[in-house]
Amino acid sequence: MASDKSASKALFFGGLAAVLASSCCLGPLLLIALGLGGAWIGNLTKLEPYRPIFLAVALVALFLAWRRIYRPAAVCNPGDVCALPQTQRLYKFLFWTVSALVLLAVSFPYLAPLFY
Repeated sequence: MASDKSASKALFFGGLAAVLASSCCLGPLLLIALGLGGAWIGNLTKLEPYRPIFLAVALVALFLAWRRIYRPAAVCNPGDVCALPQTQRLYKFLFWTVSALVLLAVSFPYLAPLFY
């Protein structure tokens, strides 16, 4: 059960860090795509200096989540939540979804000029 909670926390923090890492670039692009624009959008890049920190946190959290999901240290007892196949599938799905978000956060500054 402790393994499930730590895997959930690692996935959550990985996803949060990925969103924060891409917020400096993805936020203005989404606002422009919705038709909102103006000079004030340039002020949304205040988080850009912290992007490497957010990406590092996301990668560490993803590594910890991967280790908990694919290389569990503890054996699940038959009645525990971690022993259910649905739970394992959900964790794997969430892990790969968060991994895709982190990949987007890493590659977005290089792909963003193609959309402006």
